[in-house]
Amino acid sequence: MAEIRTTETAPPQPLNPDEEAVARALGRAIIVLPRAIDADLTREQHLTLNEYSVLMHLSEAPERRLRMSELAGVCDVSLSGMTRIVGRLEADGLVERVQCPEDARGSNAVLTDAGLARLENAYPTHLASTRRHIMDHLEGLDLPRLADALRRFATPV
Repeated sequence: MAEIRTTETAPPQPLNPDEEAVARALGRAIIVLPRAIDADLTREQHLTLNEYSVLMHLSEAPERRLRMSELAGVCDVSLSGMTRIVGRLEADGLVERVQCPEDARGSNAVLTDAGLARLENAYPTHLASTRRHIMDHLEGLDLPRLADALRRFATPV
């Protein structure tokens, strides 16, 4: 019979009131902020936040192209979800899908000139929404330290 090993660890300490307030506020912000920015982009630009994110990441990539799996990763969307998003953008002439030259099984998403123009047109809406829903509420905070803490949340342990 196999031996079951357990490690003795101290039970987690309850959150103090300040920690509890931060945990609850952060949990709410994680849900509310993308919805608010998405609503602004959809209302004013007829572009979802996920579509904007695809256009933005492609605009920053070498030759404005990324492998579909890499694009899904940087946008934090499943590969099947990315396929649907790119399909919509492709139908609008904003993105093209081309076969990967180094791997015939894969495909790259490529930002078209029309896609870059669409991104540039949507940028002021995204910027205003980001300022209104996020930055305007952070006055007086140490932004570099806050950014560093937030990056650590998304870094695998």
